[in-house]
Amino acid sequence: MMKKIFSFALTLTLSAGLTAAFAQQKFTRADTLRGTVTAERAWWDVQRYDLTVKPDYDSKTIVGMNRITYKVVTQNNGTRFQIDLKAPLKIDSVHLDGRKISFAQDGNAWFANVPNQKKGVTGIMDIWYQGKVKEAVRPPWEGGWSFKKDSLNRPWMTVTCQGAAGASIWFPCKDHQTDEPDQGATLTMIVPNDLVGVSNGRLISTIKNNDGTTSYKWGVTNPINNYCLIPYIGKYVNFTDTYQGEKGKLDLSYWVLDYNLAKAKTYFPKEVNPMMKAFEYWMGPYPFYEDSFKLIDAPHSGMEHQSAVAYGNFYKPGYGGRDGSGTGIGMKWDFIIVHETGHEWFGNN
Repeated sequence: MMKKIFSFALTLTLSAGLTAAFAQQKFTRADTLRGTVTAERAWWDVQRYDLTVKPDYDSKTIVGMNRITYKVVTQNNGTRFQIDLKAPLKIDSVHLDGRKISFAQDGNAWFANVPNQKKGVTGIMDIWYQGKVKEAVRPPWEGGWSFKKDSLNRPWMTVTCQGAAGASIWFPCKDHQTDEPDQGATLTMIVPNDLVGVSNGRLISTIKNNDGTTSYKWGVTNPINNYCLIPYIGKYVNFTDTYQGEKGKLDLSYWVLDYNLAKAKTYFPKEVNPMMKAFEYWMGPYPFYEDSFKLIDAPHSGMEHQSAVAYGNFYKPGYGGRDGSGTGIGMKWDFIIVHETGHEWFGNN
């Protein structure tokens, strides 16, 4: 009886402490602008993102431009267009349908001044931005850029922005979970010639520039969560495979650091093919046949970036070679591959 009374008292004490903690938490105007479907967000719907970025490894800065194609969805729309971009990044200029327009900043929200537009009209907003980026302290659990070195001391870069961080931690967008680009997105990375840029979906073009850089353009045709649109930049090489699935041929593509190629060719197919068979049997077809399926070496444990799953489990079964269940079953499969790919059905779809 005393144990029950003690447990009940402990529960009440903890509950009271949590209630007091939440009561003391102050919500700011920035929280409201980020979390609310504001009037400046509600009148337009994202159709596409076409993002171009050029990161600098040494200075930890980026310059970029995001083209937002949007559709007016209300009859009485406003004359301000909310764009989300977190400090220390800054917007330099904004153009609507090719014409420069004015804008103002309110913390991490930026408001472009636009003419009143009729319901059903489509517009194109080009947003140029630049600055020092926020670095991820503990990726993938905390968001930001990762500027790492691979085992051969060469640059290795990526971004994580799930959870509270949001995609506006690295590019200007409508950073709200209610709106995804219905017609897909592209991401172009301008990187030094000795590095390779990889992202979601399929490789559209590779262009050698005249300044020692190469532009890698990738794109998805399906809608995509903002936080899933991610660059991976490093000394990548590629090999491919196919899987005969519920909707026909699914293209499998693996982008790994060059020194991981031999073991990846042996390891990934034996992990991915039976996983796909099980997932499709129980949960239906893989949701993104049009955009393929990829595993990409990452400098963190892993993340469910749509059609471009980040992998950092050291090519070992379990979680980093450990069985979290303590049963021995956990060592029969790669936890990161299965867990992160599972989000393609639950979370991304």
